[in-house]
Amino acid sequence: MQQDFLYLIDKNDIKEKNTLINIYSNTNVNYYLSDDFSKEFYILLAKTGFISTSIFIDNLFYLLPEIQFEYAILDFDNLHINKRVKKLINQNNFEFLINKDINKILEKLDDYHKDNWLTNKYKDLIVDLYKNPDNNFSILSIELYDKNSKELIAGEIGYKINSTYTSLSGFSSKDENYKNWGKLQMVLLALYLEKNNFSFWNLGHPYMQYKFDLGAKLYSREDFLKRWLTQIQ
Repeated sequence: MQQDFLYLIDKNDIKEKNTLINIYSNTNVNYYLSDDFSKEFYILLAKTGFISTSIFIDNLFYLLPEIQFEYAILDFDNLHINKRVKKLINQNNFEFLINKDINKILEKLDDYHKDNWLTNKYKDLIVDLYKNPDNNFSILSIELYDKNSKELIAGEIGYKINSTYTSLSGFSSKDENYKNWGKLQMVLLALYLEKNNFSFWNLGHPYMQYKFDLGAKLYSREDFLKRWLTQIQ
């Protein structure tokens, strides 16, 4: 995070139209800070285009909403499935499931990421939202299992708003026996989203090549918000 200071915001800032417009138009700032971990505020942030993580500052835990400078968006017509993933699909040694065991996904994320931000009050919030979907907003637990061993190999957590899906955090096994299963999980998710009439997939930060290998396109903040807000409202 390359930002020297963080503005503290609350739900009133997001609800106030002029303040929100100023946030959108400030192209020097993308990260903000809040101590509000309520469901209402989190959903409001998500609907207005923020993707929130978390951060510790001076041993205090904060929500870290980000209105990104750029976004990676996948339209399903652009989905690319490479030969290795096609081979895995044909072998059919997997089970792709939605919302079977979010706790197992959360455990895997904690093991996989050295600096896991999906923890503490943020984790509690996600579990609460998962158990209690609200206002066209729901948490999805995406899970890919080895069909034979029943081991969880790859997965992610994200959220659905209306007909959009946004990724939050994911993992895949580092075992060489499961090479490319992370890509397999993403392809299967894209196919699931398309089959279930989602409009597009918001993959968040556009700084990872695998997102473009999947078929995602780069959107500026301005272009993303035009599309996002039209879809959400």
